[in-house]
Amino acid sequence: MKPILMLAVSAAALALGTGSAFADCGVETGSVRILSNDFEALRIINATAQECATDAVTVTANATAEHKEIQVPALTINPAEYSVAVVANNSIVPLLNEDLIRPLDDLVAEYGQDLLPSQLVRIDGKIMAIAFMGNGQHMFYRKDILEQAGVEPPTSYDDVLAAAAAIKEAGLMDYPLAASVKPGWDLAAEFVNSYLGTGAEFFAPGSAELTIDNENGLEVLRVMRDMTAFMDPDYLTFDATEIQKEYEAGNVAIMNEWGSLGGAILDDEGAVEGVVENTVLTAAPTIGGGSIPAAALWWDGFTIAKNISDEDAEASFRAMVHGISPEMMAANKNAATWLIAGYEPGPAAVGVIANANGGARAYPMQPYMGLLHTALSTELAEFVAGSEDAEQALADVKAAYDTAAREAGFLQ
Repeated sequence: MKPILMLAVSAAALALGTGSAFADCGVETGSVRILSNDFEALRIINATAQECATDAVTVTANATAEHKEIQVPALTINPAEYSVAVVANNSIVPLLNEDLIRPLDDLVAEYGQDLLPSQLVRIDGKIMAIAFMGNGQHMFYRKDILEQAGVEPPTSYDDVLAAAAAIKEAGLMDYPLAASVKPGWDLAAEFVNSYLGTGAEFFAPGSAELTIDNENGLEVLRVMRDMTAFMDPDYLTFDATEIQKEYEAGNVAIMNEWGSLGGAILDDEGAVEGVVENTVLTAAPTIGGGSIPAAALWWDGFTIAKNISDEDAEASFRAMVHGISPEMMAANKNAATWLIAGYEPGPAAVGVIANANGGARAYPMQPYMGLLHTALSTELAEFVAGSEDAEQALADVKAAYDTAAREAGFLQ
């Protein structure tokens, strides 16, 4: 399945024009049950959707980092446990593969007049999701620390490593780098980000055959290993939330972090003195002599479950449209890089837009990409811990992926 529309692939998709305001919810009856990831922008949307609750309408939300593991079984039962699944490029694919979400064309026609065309995610000609934000991991750095170390802002991973060495040698920080390399989804995403930056493909053209066991894959692992020399010894416990804490505590000078956390990092809460005013957001570093940011471009959006009543589907769609209204966006401009009418990019959106302007590639949406992400999440753990070499790590990934792809019928 290929999307007719791929969102967040250019700055034009991120700099949107002014649109008309959304009306009140207008929901009379129904049950709205939202499943989403757990970060600030989504918590805001969930809370705004919950404003649609009345005596006749229930609106509940489960924001959890485990949403990807929950969504398929929760939407498979009939009626589905959740009426709304908030998804991104990758997490929509299992729902599509299992036919667990419904086309939204009729609901968009009746209740989505104020949605922008660029928000409509079409798969095989049908609207299957409504996008509301762009995202991606990009570089955050402390300009004051770089200046004290006498180094220029890095643009490549080799620059990052050189800057880290200079910062450590100058005695400014013991562990100037941080990355979300906790074994599991985060570790796999780090590999995917960097491999996209090489410009190479994950799979042979028109095939599920894996092609990362090559010089590009080895270069990605080299960089990942070299960075650990400048990271806190507990780096294996660090996900995106933990490296944000380390950065705000003043312990880190350079990191790749989610754009959706930019607003929380740039606000006046949680950071020690000197962090916010010296933080610069920019594109992800390049890798291996390449010229494009080594980071995936993402969109986040909502889908409506198939195994629910039409009444609940309508209530859920209208509540979510209220949740992503221009009024919500206007009150929370810095919480995300919004794909919502009237959005004008602010300081927190600079890095995601820099990725897009630099030609960063979208996270792949092939139906077997999830199998690769799972293989990477488990088979790179020993490598990043320093107990396995790069060649063996790539061989392990390929073996695990091939087994899963054959079981799923993607490989013979």
